[in-house]
Amino acid sequence: MKKPLLFDKNIFLSAIALMLFAVVGTTIVSTTDWLTSDRIKANEVAARLKQINEILPQHLYDNDLLQDTLVIPPSPGTDQNPMIVYRARLAGKGVAVILQSIAPSGYSGPIKLLIGILSDGTLSGVRVLNHKETPGLGDKIELRKNLWILSFDGKSLTNPLKELWGVKKDGGAFDQFTGATISPRAVTQAVRDSLLYFEIHQTKLFDTEPVPVSAPHH
Repeated sequence: MKKPLLFDKNIFLSAIALMLFAVVGTTIVSTTDWLTSDRIKANEVAARLKQINEILPQHLYDNDLLQDTLVIPPSPGTDQNPMIVYRARLAGKGVAVILQSIAPSGYSGPIKLLIGILSDGTLSGVRVLNHKETPGLGDKIELRKNLWILSFDGKSLTNPLKELWGVKKDGGAFDQFTGATISPRAVTQAVRDSLLYFEIHQTKLFDTEPVPVSAPHH
């Protein structure tokens, strides 16, 4: 009769040990995840600020533009994603917006862009955040692969004229790549559309109450 009791006691002790192991393990994982998520978020914020400051020098604004943001919903009936707007101010005056936009018609899918527009409607710069374009061809939209993206610096809807906002193959003013027209065409159209949006909604963009974005969107 004693052996079964001893056997039951061993099972009980084993169960307690497993439960304690599970609790400790879960606590360690949760704590690690909490610490890591904060670090990841901080890294994302630093990375997004670095990207923004590449096209809008930090001395041009004095606000926390990662908190002074808007989320612009897509047009009804479209499958586009919302557009994130970072607003730069100096002494309370709006000096620029950074639009996190998407060129939906890339060769291999959407191309995510960061587009800086000064208050006078001039482009401060454009950068590609993410894409799946063909290596060696369409990926030349990246600054680290080609200087083409810098051709937008200082441009506006009057330089060149609106009707020339396209690639040269389509009668526009911007170069395309040899063997790859779709990628630069998509980026050029997206930049033009962002300038048009800014031209129409500039006052609203700066005057609307901010809606802070919890973390940078990639």
